[in-house]
Amino acid sequence: MSDRLNEILPKERILTEERMDRHTTFRTGGPARYFLVIETRKELAQVLAWLQEEALPWFLLGNGSNLLVGDRGYRGAILHLAGEFLKTEIDEATIRCGAGAMLSAVSRSAMEAGLTGLEFASGIPGTIGGAVRMNAGAYNGEIAGVTESVEVMEPDGRCRVYNREEMAFGYRTSIVKTKPCVVLSTVLKLQKGDRSEISATMQELSAKRREKQPLEYPSAGSTFKRPEGYFAGKLIMDAGLAGACVGGAQVSEKHCGFVINRKNATSADVAGLIQKVTETVQEKFGVTLEPEVIFLGDFEK
Repeated sequence: MSDRLNEILPKERILTEERMDRHTTFRTGGPARYFLVIETRKELAQVLAWLQEEALPWFLLGNGSNLLVGDRGYRGAILHLAGEFLKTEIDEATIRCGAGAMLSAVSRSAMEAGLTGLEFASGIPGTIGGAVRMNAGAYNGEIAGVTESVEVMEPDGRCRVYNREEMAFGYRTSIVKTKPCVVLSTVLKLQKGDRSEISATMQELSAKRREKQPLEYPSAGSTFKRPEGYFAGKLIMDAGLAGACVGGAQVSEKHCGFVINRKNATSADVAGLIQKVTETVQEKFGVTLEPEVIFLGDFEK
């Protein structure tokens, strides 16, 4: 292990050959060469500089809710934000939250403060940083609609702030999805509302999720982006793929837009099923499905 890395982080926050099935909602994935838990901006800047010196690839991990890591692992560094990056502060109708804060927890804090606008996010199992990066959304709401500004750190350690317009939000994308930077914090602007009404809306959306989504199985949520003019789940169902399996991975019969880890699936199983679904839908309907899932690491057998 690098002496320089030991000078930056305490040894208990430097994990080597850490299995990624412990850190992804698919519950699959081989070992990462390094798994680094970072608690301060100073540590982050120093780690980014070290990675550049070592010419090591890196990936910023939130809750692992949109990630598929190859069974042979990832020969780079996984960065995981903790410490000061978990803080959430509320001032009037403004919420400032660290990138590592869970989106569901922030939405609950908003509800408790009587702030409306974040109800749609109450069941999304990701972090604020991940939500901003991919403009997470559900039930006709998306993070772009409530974001005022986003602070990031560039690979050279410099920080900058993007306002909402500069974030170039789009469907499941933003400027920070295409730039090698780390989201540090986000300022959300909500509206004053009735706490009981906000709570009721969140409970209603939670009930819809439980009814329509296979929450009892490991998955990455909606596996495919919504193709223009279509719904991915309906295309997959109409292609006769409900319940289709590759190894332990299965197209959910409850919601065909979800690929689930039905029974001890490997990442190769999941990737194989995603490929099968994509090819079948293309063949039958001429529609190209694009995965929302990020593929990371070595998928070769």
